[in-house]
Amino acid sequence: MPRVKKEAIKEVKKSKRKTKPIQTVKGMKDILPSEQFLWDYILDNGRKLCMEFGFGRIETPILEQTELFQRGVGTITDIVEKEMFSFETKGGDNVSLRPEGTAGVVRSYIENGMSKWSQPVKLYYEGQMFRYEKPQSGRYRQFHHFGFEILGDSCPAIDAQVIYLAWKIFQKSGIDDAVIQLNSIGCSECRSVYKKMLVDYYEMKINKLCHDCKRRLNENPLRLLDCKEEKCTQVSFSAPQIIDHLCQPCHDHFKNVLEFLDELEIPYVLNSNLVRGLDYYTRTVFEICQSDANGNQKSLGGGGRYDDLVKTMGGEETPAIGFSFGVERVVESLLKKEIKIDHRVKKDVFLVQLGDMARKKILKLFDKLIDSNIAVGESLGRGSIKSQLRMANKTSSKFALIIGQKEALDDTVIIRDMESGMQEVVTMNDIVDEIKKRLKNK
Repeated sequence: MPRVKKEAIKEVKKSKRKTKPIQTVKGMKDILPSEQFLWDYILDNGRKLCMEFGFGRIETPILEQTELFQRGVGTITDIVEKEMFSFETKGGDNVSLRPEGTAGVVRSYIENGMSKWSQPVKLYYEGQMFRYEKPQSGRYRQFHHFGFEILGDSCPAIDAQVIYLAWKIFQKSGIDDAVIQLNSIGCSECRSVYKKMLVDYYEMKINKLCHDCKRRLNENPLRLLDCKEEKCTQVSFSAPQIIDHLCQPCHDHFKNVLEFLDELEIPYVLNSNLVRGLDYYTRTVFEICQSDANGNQKSLGGGGRYDDLVKTMGGEETPAIGFSFGVERVVESLLKKEIKIDHRVKKDVFLVQLGDMARKKILKLFDKLIDSNIAVGESLGRGSIKSQLRMANKTSSKFALIIGQKEALDDTVIIRDMESGMQEVVTMNDIVDEIKKRLKNK
């Protein structure tokens, strides 16, 4: 067989091979319509409660200077050390995709002169975050946070309000088995004394620590309490507890927070090993957790005070506290609990047509109704009136507007009351006013 013919046959065979589909990048996921209603449900609950509590919405850029997170989150943290998506721009700037929301909010607070606003400043946000970590259940490299911050008030009642709001969002979303874990990690003054005690304790157990904890021992000893390695967890059980070594102001602050929570009848559990994974926290820290099938605690969200962060970032000394939760984790929890949520899209009217001429009329009528702020549903691709009326029932439409061949020629519309089944013919010119009147009476 001539070589040219062989090559031609190879090319034909190659062209017939199925093209390998492109898949999502590892750690990323699509959010499909079947889950979107849960996302809307959770975020709508969060937005509504935040607005009721007097929070205003803020949106910060996804891309920030890398230094923002190094100074804010802390260089000796897993986020900055291992997990940030960082790169250098063509202009030579070192930038990172945001791994969390608080640092950006604080940067905005300083940059936009919010310290001159009436204090405290209450802000909430939602959006995508990015961390290069091992993908696992409910945890992705691109994920979504909903969070809120209060800047400019050091009162313990503010701590209680933030914890209450966080707890309330979960309660409203149907997660009634969440547990609040709570601790105080003191201020820079009492924490420095405690850190020395902690180092002394762990130095005697150094052979039992994981590689990361051995390195952190002198850099950031508090992180040893937060380590999830089993051997480190065992060692931490007998470690000194910071709550026993708080200075008087921090002790009184935490005592008042607990009293406010008791008054609100919010259940909580004291966890002396809870320190959170970020360097900026002071005094009150907390997490909202849920037990998995094996009885292990899984964090849905967390937060705490960060009274030194604004000053660290170049602003004036400003007390602050915040909280955020991972939306993916909450969605996963709702799916496991099989919580029933009515997510049907409800419409005022549903347009029903039969024939091409009727479809043209329907399109024009759809535009009129939308401009009149009437919620409209339609199913232009469906042929039978019966199937379209079933769709009208699924959307809980109050009225069906039916146009067939005769109505299209006469420039009329049949109004069908979906509850009673009564029908009436109305001219096309009068239909919008007639529907408005009937909806008002409904």
